[in-house]
Amino acid sequence: MSKSSNEHKSVAPKKLTFAVIVSSSSRYKKLKAKEAFTDPSGDLLVELIQTAGHSVVSREILPDDRVLLGKFVGNSIGSETVDAIIVCGGTGVSLTDVTIETVRPLMIKTLPGFGELFRKLSYDEIGSAAIMTRALAGITDKGKAVFCIPGSPQAVKLVMTKLILPETGHILKHAKEK
Repeated sequence: MSKSSNEHKSVAPKKLTFAVIVSSSSRYKKLKAKEAFTDPSGDLLVELIQTAGHSVVSREILPDDRVLLGKFVGNSIGSETVDAIIVCGGTGVSLTDVTIETVRPLMIKTLPGFGELFRKLSYDEIGSAAIMTRALAGITDKGKAVFCIPGSPQAVKLVMTKLILPETGHILKHAKEK
């Protein structure tokens, strides 16, 4: 790591607050019907965030619905208690995958390297299927970091340990600069 990166990271925020949104129509339907279900990716996100010394201030399960997803991401962006937002799921190529189309307009800057690096790391683990993820990250006009990541637990572990947890404080340091 470069000297300037090390210096920036040394003054970046150390304790962050995250909003976690899982985009899954099947889990949402079970939640609304009060049926039993599991959320392994959401559970893993919370565990990794907390183990790293950060906190989760909100956690939602939403359907693949642009209106609901936009509302919850927008509310998280406007929240004084949220530093970063993770939307898990809906980043693939299916017609119902609407996370990217919903969240990208809420960003003022995207971080192309995030998706590029994630796909490279994914390729090293799963091969050419990595081209089907449209993982995305960026910042908002409120200085929040937003990450849109695939919904599989394997992808969650990879992106959290290799990219999001190591860099979010650094991203926020710069995103909040005037």
